[in-house]
Amino acid sequence: MALLNFKRSEETVTVDPKVEAFLNNYSIEVMPRTAAKVDDFRALLPEGTRVYIAHIEGTPIEEMVETASRLAKDGFNVMPHFPARIIKDEATLADWIARYQGEAGVNQALLLAGGVAQPHGDYHSSMQLLESGLFDKAGFKRLHVAGHPEGNRDIDPDGSMKSVDEALVWKQKFSDRTDAKMALATQFAFEAKPVIEWANGIKAAGIDLPIHIGVAGPAKLQTLIKFAIACGVGPSLKVLQKRAMDVTKLLLPYEPTEFVSELAAHKAANPDFNIEQVHFFPLGGIKTNATWAINNGGTAAVPAAQS
Repeated sequence: MALLNFKRSEETVTVDPKVEAFLNNYSIEVMPRTAAKVDDFRALLPEGTRVYIAHIEGTPIEEMVETASRLAKDGFNVMPHFPARIIKDEATLADWIARYQGEAGVNQALLLAGGVAQPHGDYHSSMQLLESGLFDKAGFKRLHVAGHPEGNRDIDPDGSMKSVDEALVWKQKFSDRTDAKMALATQFAFEAKPVIEWANGIKAAGIDLPIHIGVAGPAKLQTLIKFAIACGVGPSLKVLQKRAMDVTKLLLPYEPTEFVSELAAHKAANPDFNIEQVHFFPLGGIKTNATWAINNGGTAAVPAAQS
């Protein structure tokens, strides 16, 4: 579907040009079970949108590949998750890569440890997946890895950023020696100032990987709090908790307008700011998130074949 076919809601206020620019070429995440409920993604997302496919423990690889194939045929850039801790061994990893390539033409991936306490096999980190050399051998053009603006208790149980920061240094060095385009896809947060400080901090430390900042899409407040706790969202969770204490806002759906607007304004004032794109987690539903993005000027820049 052509981009010009998308129409904003008549009730939408004038779009902030800074937000519109910041949302350009945004990405969004789906799971096979949620994707199956969408009749036609082309009616919701601009052509060429990068769609991550989250691989949750227990999801058969057949369902993942089927979803990837469907989205690719509809003209989207498909980026499946490769969670290290649910991949048994190198043979399994090679099989997954071959299936994605053979059936869906996939040439990009998000590599992450995965939210599993006990690894299922030989891998426990995204760095091991990168070191396998299988993605390079298969000619993958883009490899994204996880970023954690508020830390990660699974990686640093003491609440520090020590291991997370060490991993970033390793990933930067890997990026320096590979031809693949790399980026940091982050967990979602709700407070802009700490995210800006984190992004500036890693840049000052020599990490120049572009950041695709995680943004929670519109959703019921109770839904967001549940996901935020489950996903280990850090200090910015207090933004939601404060909102929950306000009776006038308790029943109103959360929208990421303030968070995105603050980041967009900072990006406009600082063009070299290393947050380059927005990555949506549609916690309140894909259609709801897609509608919010369209109403705020979100577009995809290039068709799938070119990205």
